[in-house]
Amino acid sequence: MGETGSEGAPVPAPAELDEDDVGRVGFRRDRLLAALTLICGLLLALALPFALRFGAEFFLPVTAALVIAIALVPLLEWLERRRVPSVLAALICVLLLLTVANIAVASIVFPAMQWVEDLPERIESIRATLAPIFELYASLEGFIDDLVREFGQASSPSAPQAVTVEPPNSLLAIIASSAPHAILQMFFAILVIFFFLSGWTRMRKRTITTRTSFDGAMTTARVIQQVVDATSLYLGTITMVNVTIGLLTAGILWAIGMPTPLMWGGIVALLNYIPYLGPIASVALLAVGGLMVFPDPWYALLPALSFAGIHLVEANIITPTLVGRRLTINPLLILVALSFWAWVWGTAGALLAVPLLIIAKTVLDAAGKPDIAGFLFEEGVLIHEPHDEPPRKHE
Repeated sequence: MGETGSEGAPVPAPAELDEDDVGRVGFRRDRLLAALTLICGLLLALALPFALRFGAEFFLPVTAALVIAIALVPLLEWLERRRVPSVLAALICVLLLLTVANIAVASIVFPAMQWVEDLPERIESIRATLAPIFELYASLEGFIDDLVREFGQASSPSAPQAVTVEPPNSLLAIIASSAPHAILQMFFAILVIFFFLSGWTRMRKRTITTRTSFDGAMTTARVIQQVVDATSLYLGTITMVNVTIGLLTAGILWAIGMPTPLMWGGIVALLNYIPYLGPIASVALLAVGGLMVFPDPWYALLPALSFAGIHLVEANIITPTLVGRRLTINPLLILVALSFWAWVWGTAGALLAVPLLIIAKTVLDAAGKPDIAGFLFEEGVLIHEPHDEPPRKHE
């Protein structure tokens, strides 16, 4: 029975929506929510790099510490399986890390300071060493100018430009001014590593047991284990390869009479963590170092050529064999990650680029990659009608 008005006339009931109208309303609502989600995701993706760059004093040491701590988890678990308490096992890992870092600093930084101080004084010797190459280039340039002049297209030679090399600022002064800030950041990173490792077992157990379903708990455990395995495998393998390359390079440099060969081996090992760009920088530095020491220009290039040969064997045979297909990454993704993290955090970001890429790739492979194309073009925000919308009823 419908309601009656004041004069007894029935009041019409509100029109009820049929199934087709309900489907259209639900589809428009889902499309609006998808559009809002897409807009928020784009804004977050645009703002995140600037936030990371602006907050580098906080995010950089935390990120580096977490990557290093994840790589140390297998050693921590190995100690815990031998009934070493978690706190003591974490302390052993941190002390081992500090020992390796101090050895690297002693073998690289202090000899490098002397090389930097000697560079302004060696400019003339480098110029004298490169004189035959410059003369060859000048004769070749003159030959080309003569040919051009023969064809009536001679151009007036440009006046030679004087190159002045200013000595760099005092490295000790730079270190003295930046040491307190760097020490605070390193101390903060060490604390993050220690507390992460000391609470790793409890944190992992709590993360797994708090899942509401068995499948969720198993997925969480699988993702955590795969992230730890992939990160530790990559960093452990690359560290072993880089140390071997550094020792081989140091041995060759010692054999040919290059001063401080351990320093050069350490620089090569450190820069080799940066794919593509690191070996190029190592070749350039070894070329400059050879020119500073040896008077013969072709003999001076021997350190750089020796490392280049070692790197070709390592990059094409050794590393692919040890790492295998499990951690194979698209080179384009590596280049994009290198450029992004180098822009955000400089050299430290370039060193962290590949480990962060491996962590992200492992998480996405284990948890499932988002279907962006399907989100946008199939049932997302860029279509006007659902595929399975029933036809409208003809009135």
